[in-house]
Amino acid sequence: MDHHAYRHALAEHLGGTELPFTVDEFASRLARVRAAMRDSGLEALLLTDPSDIFYLTGYHTFEVSVHTALVVSADRRVLQVPSIETGPAVVTAAVDEILGYRWEGIDEVIAPLVEALAPYRSIGLDLFGAGLRFGVIRELQARLGAERFRDDGGALLDAIRIVKTPAELDCLRESARITSVGLRAAEAIIAPGVTDNEVAAEGSRAMLAAGSEFMSLQPIVTSGQRISIIHVNHKRFPIGRDEPVFLEFGSAFQRYTAPMMRTVVAGRASQDMQQVRDLCRGIFEALLAEMRPGRTFDDAARAAGAVLAPHAERLFFSGVFGYAVGAQFPPSWVEGTGYIARGQEREFVADMVFHLPLCLRLPGQWGIGLSDTVRVTPKGGEPLTDNDWTLGEARA
Repeated sequence: MDHHAYRHALAEHLGGTELPFTVDEFASRLARVRAAMRDSGLEALLLTDPSDIFYLTGYHTFEVSVHTALVVSADRRVLQVPSIETGPAVVTAAVDEILGYRWEGIDEVIAPLVEALAPYRSIGLDLFGAGLRFGVIRELQARLGAERFRDDGGALLDAIRIVKTPAELDCLRESARITSVGLRAAEAIIAPGVTDNEVAAEGSRAMLAAGSEFMSLQPIVTSGQRISIIHVNHKRFPIGRDEPVFLEFGSAFQRYTAPMMRTVVAGRASQDMQQVRDLCRGIFEALLAEMRPGRTFDDAARAAGAVLAPHAERLFFSGVFGYAVGAQFPPSWVEGTGYIARGQEREFVADMVFHLPLCLRLPGQWGIGLSDTVRVTPKGGEPLTDNDWTLGEARA
């Protein structure tokens, strides 16, 4: 049985059985995208980012390294997947047609895509999105003409995805619940001599047991001096007495992730650590006040930056006070549709959702990180996660 026969046989028994949302939810999303396409003069979108494809069809798999494409037009959704992903396409995706190609035959993707795109004179691309392979777009442009392709497809979809529907907010709330379960379990075993791997393992176990799917980003656990190094992770290091332990977890529920950061001291927190915690809290409150319609991402970043400014020479901060979250796939839970940072002039809209990753690092010594995932409302930011914003102390 080849993959074509497999697809038809599977569809007869299991077609659409793991669709993550209702058909009406996808129809509503698709209607908004098609209206935006009409307004911008686009006849089709060619999407290759796994999260964009998921957003409009429900298609999901843990194998996101292979070429996959979705063609969206006024009346069709055509999904192209490799043979090994035929099963997920049949059971998880709401599309009009599935185009399969042999996994080992990447050159086979071109002709079917050319045929699917040939009727359209203006095709939107996301040139900064994941999965758009140079070899594929080069061949498409050579055969169809480069003038047919426009680079505004990504911005069009981002502007829609960044505002969450009620169904998406429900998924983020459930992810927030599971994330909290994992953090509590991990914090409970923190003690001098326990390794960062053991803490990460307990948090992972708890989130998976509570209902998380495969996560877009592994749990992050570091301690002591290693917290001061941004983006390192657990690596068999034992936790020292009175050292802070940094945890950043994000479970996945229907691919949606609501991350949260916590810091727990394996013993007693110093006064300096508590003061940095207070600073994180002050930045957070400044952000919440600005996260309302009519204010810009830049406004919020400036307000937060003013709180940080007296300490900016001593403490390292990434410069991004928040980033949009939603449905994502490995290697990251960052949605990429918006960032709360200086110079970002987009205005907040109700039901945008951001993770506010407030980790302040004292190079070579330690760091303190606390965060919530926050929904934009008319009155300001509303946390979906349940951080109590204390600096935990684990007494041996």
